Amino acid sequence: MTHLTIEEHAVPGGGPYAITTGPDGALWYTLVHSGHIGRLEPGGAPVNHALDPDCGPTVITAGPDGALWFTEYKAHRIGRISVTGAVTEFPLAECGPFGIAAGPDGALWFTESTADRIGRISVDGSVTEFPLPVSGGLPSAIAAGPDGALWFTLNQADSVGRITVTGEVSIHPLPTDGAGPVGLAAGPDGRLWFVEITAGRVGRIDVDGVVEEFPLPDPLGRPHAITPGPDGALWFTEWGGNRVGRLAPDGTVALHDLPTPRSEPHGITLGPDGALWVALEIGALARITPAP
Repeated sequence: MTHLTIEEHAVPGGGPYAITTGPDGALWYTLVHSGHIGRLEPGGAPVNHALDPDCGPTVITAGPDGALWFTEYKAHRIGRISVTGAVTEFPLAECGPFGIAAGPDGALWFTESTADRIGRISVDGSVTEFPLPVSGGLPSAIAAGPDGALWFTLNQADSVGRITVTGEVSIHPLPTDGAGPVGLAAGPDGRLWFVEITAGRVGRIDVDGVVEEFPLPDPLGRPHAITPGPDGALWFTEWGGNRVGRLAPDGTVALHDLPTPRSEPHGITLGPDGALWVALEIGALARITPAP
């Protein structure tokens, strides 16, 4: 098993939740409890950019315009922040926006978790919404696939969905009842990888809709987010287990405990320094590298 070095870096504000790498070589993350967007250059000091304190910034991603885009779950808005910290917000109807990803069409695509829709916002702020053929499905994470479409999880429908850039939707039910899929990412193998927070599994789906699932050693670990690593493996967080996990291409799983108990790991990303970074809701970012 690969041994890791895990460093925790405290950050100000409340509740680091999602994290991504920006075009400026910095890490950008949401602070869901205090209403901030944080920025950290590896080796530097964190900087917070204030939003409405009750807006609930949730998921953040790099946009096609050199800015960062994020969802405001509680305020029902999509936000944009430039790398210099200028914030623009775009209001939506009440819908609980959650996941967000850059699409192949130069727009941002997002999930409306309480409205059973997928949304599209152009970089000038024009919004289009596409209804899903599922009621109460809780659309959650979303990612661009290798096939030019967007893929998303339906947490309460135990399904993975696909939407083309013209709005055509298909739904792929998962084999496991009560799977509860949440985090989703495009893998290095041309498939979409996702985690099942309720069933304690990692799954993958190819662009033809064929699903394979991998049970984790701890079925109660509550995996939350997933990302491809620099080593060809998939890395994921276990919110309930206080761990990060690695799924090798051959299906082998290794779990690694985080140093601080009950740190509540959520988002995970490959950082600009080649390390993996994890948002810990207790108030820190974890940096993960192979042990020397």
